[in-house]
Amino acid sequence: MSEERNAAEMAAGLSETPGYRYADRVGDRLFVAGQVPTDSDGEILHVGDPAAQATRCLDNLRTVVEVNGFAVADVHRLTVHVVGEHQNLLDAWAAVRDWFGGEVPPATLLGAHLLGFTDQLVEIDADILRA
Repeated sequence: MSEERNAAEMAAGLSETPGYRYADRVGDRLFVAGQVPTDSDGEILHVGDPAAQATRCLDNLRTVVEVNGFAVADVHRLTVHVVGEHQNLLDAWAAVRDWFGGEVPPATLLGAHLLGFTDQLVEIDADILRA
């Protein structure tokens, strides 16, 4: 089953993950690993732009959620990790607010020293529950 999901995620335009799964489905819940601002080849996009990176992370999150049979409305918790100065956090958060149309689910915004990829400023993970 996870190989089928992995193939579906790749077919939907997500890049391969290095040794972990994008998501783990448990009943009506989906636990999603931190989404990064990558394209289908695994390249970091929007270098230096935390708002654009946050938007790409959320676009990738939507893909994972939908591939696994859930909807964006099922997102019930976010953690947004942002590297850099305080303005980077503000810019990333504004993009999150805009992406959700001002109705952001419960979320935590955290400043980080580093993230996993060179030039990565934002990573967003989520818990999804079909009510």
